[in-house]
Amino acid sequence: MSHASTRPREPLLDALRQTGRVGDAALAELHALLVRGAHHELRRRSETLAQLSHGEIDDLAHQAAGDAMAAILAKLETFRGESRFTTWAYKFVLLEAGVKARRRAWQAREVTLEDESWRHIADTAPSAQQTVEDSDLLRAIVEAIESTLTPHQREVFSALALNGVPIDVLAERRNTTRGALYKTLHDARRKLRAKLADAGYDLHDHGHTGARR
Repeated sequence: MSHASTRPREPLLDALRQTGRVGDAALAELHALLVRGAHHELRRRSETLAQLSHGEIDDLAHQAAGDAMAAILAKLETFRGESRFTTWAYKFVLLEAGVKARRRAWQAREVTLEDESWRHIADTAPSAQQTVEDSDLLRAIVEAIESTLTPHQREVFSALALNGVPIDVLAERRNTTRGALYKTLHDARRKLRAKLADAGYDLHDHGHTGARR
């Protein structure tokens, strides 16, 4: 028996593929589901949105639901039934709500692309708590950032890896894409690892620095 024949029926998905009254009712049902999902995700991030009113939170939830709905309908034919349709759809709104929450939280915060905080990495921890090896590694990282990375890579690395700017916020401010920034960050980290490895440092024992999603 084929997988398709054993797959549970998906009434909402079937209705979304219809027109007229049935299709309109399905769209309303999907939108309501997405609004609930957006509110759930925004409540999970309530600490970063504490300054917003209930009305502003509701507006964010509806924006996220609207964007998620557009994405779902555009990709409806790509749904393969590997999970329930509502579970698949829910992921879209969780992503959209997360993006909107991060952007809203950073709305009044300046992202300084010329930031040179990487120059101060070696000063970030109390020297009394650092081993000589750690201090040497931090200084080597600063030198590697300065000598190995391009100005663009330094800006992106500093914003994402050191200053905690969410990647979608930086993408919006720089009028670029998350993918382009991920590639820049990946290339920068690869260069740094290679430079530090040449200098005799094993970063596998020290963890790594990444971007906030």
